[in-house]
Amino acid sequence: MKGLSIKNLVSACNGLYHGDESYLDREISSITTDSRQVEKDGLFAAIKGERSDGHKFIGQCFEKGALVCISELELEGETRPYIQVESTITALRMIAKFYREQMTDLKVVAISGSAGKTSTKETIASVLEKKYKVLKTEGNFNNDLGVPLTVFRLKEDDQVAVIELGISHFGDMEKIASIVSPDICVITNIGQCHLENLKTRDGILEEKTDMFRFMKDGGYVVLNGDDDKLSTVGEVKGRKPYFFGIDSHEGAYATDIKNLGLKGMKAEFHQLNPADGLANFAVSIPIPGRHMVYNALAAATVASILGLSSDQIIAGISDVVTLKGRNNLIEANGLCILDDCYNANPGSMRASIDVLDASDGRKVAILGDMFELGKEERELHYEVGRYLAYKKIDELVAIGNLAKSLADGASDECKKCDNKHLKVTHYDSKADFFDNLNVHIQRGDNVLVKSSHGMNFAEIVEKLSHIDY
Repeated sequence: MKGLSIKNLVSACNGLYHGDESYLDREISSITTDSRQVEKDGLFAAIKGERSDGHKFIGQCFEKGALVCISELELEGETRPYIQVESTITALRMIAKFYREQMTDLKVVAISGSAGKTSTKETIASVLEKKYKVLKTEGNFNNDLGVPLTVFRLKEDDQVAVIELGISHFGDMEKIASIVSPDICVITNIGQCHLENLKTRDGILEEKTDMFRFMKDGGYVVLNGDDDKLSTVGEVKGRKPYFFGIDSHEGAYATDIKNLGLKGMKAEFHQLNPADGLANFAVSIPIPGRHMVYNALAAATVASILGLSSDQIIAGISDVVTLKGRNNLIEANGLCILDDCYNANPGSMRASIDVLDASDGRKVAILGDMFELGKEERELHYEVGRYLAYKKIDELVAIGNLAKSLADGASDECKKCDNKHLKVTHYDSKADFFDNLNVHIQRGDNVLVKSSHGMNFAEIVEKLSHIDY
């Protein structure tokens, strides 16, 4: 790994070196926190977690060929090289920052937002891959440990890194944005999530936009101009943000939007970068939902900044694919399942309800608890239920303690708007729902499955994929 000699590692993380000094100039081949993934001449970083203590595996990692380890403990009797630090996670962040600084030609696109971070990241990466060698965040590696591990995957020939930055507390953004030093900062929206810690949408805005402090001079900010909070952002480091939207036409915008149901969306994009001839063109987005138009606009805006042609942008958008648990369309066992169960907040829940509403045929929404919404959590669930009552959906199955308020909101609003079509059912647990699965699901149904990750609704997706009618 470029520049990562043991001597530089020790310096970067302010660690204490133990071992033969003849090793100090040797460079490591890789970095991992998983003892099962240790490579020859790699670095193993021992982390003490809730379930397992990585320090127990240091000896095994040396036997597998690790060149050096990072430890929070002094390893009595260990003669092989290791670096002792106060906090392994802090050390990894410091090393990742040093490593990123060695990548002087690399462009980093950092993405944050209350909803749509992952789908926007995937869309941006799909487009940029039409011109550049791109590394992107995998899975949920977007926190103070995941971001360093993403940075460590960089190779010398990577040209662009598309990195997702996730936060839930004040101070989180500084820890991760300081590592990646973005060239382009993208924020998708400011919604109602992590309110338990960030309190208000203004608190979320404050924490999300803290990434601007760490943007490189001459960098670019790309924001959703339809978001009432983001639209107030003025100049950042002497440069106006690039806005994108549907209602707002200040920057790049979309018109002639056509909803193709679960087959995706079509739209006309305008004013991406008129100076470069990217004023107007049509795009086809293979993933359903109006929110995907915003994701594609963000991707097109970033691509125009980095010099892609309209043909490259169109091709990249048309090639984007979904990930498991994130607006992922599964056709299985006579059902069309919209697997969006990785996470949820009120904004993303409404967006998924809209996608289901646009489908043809019978429609069932299986919705669960949304976590970290603070003191107004029941009211926010209730409002999502009210929203659903105005959609052409046949059944709502709400599962969980908080989801009871969602079911109540739908039932109460159906009475007010005289919606006699929607059937509303609440279950305390997934087990109760599984006992009554065939009461709610019919062959040919379109089924939305969505909740916060802690509800583990992936079990429901699995059950539906193998349902016995």
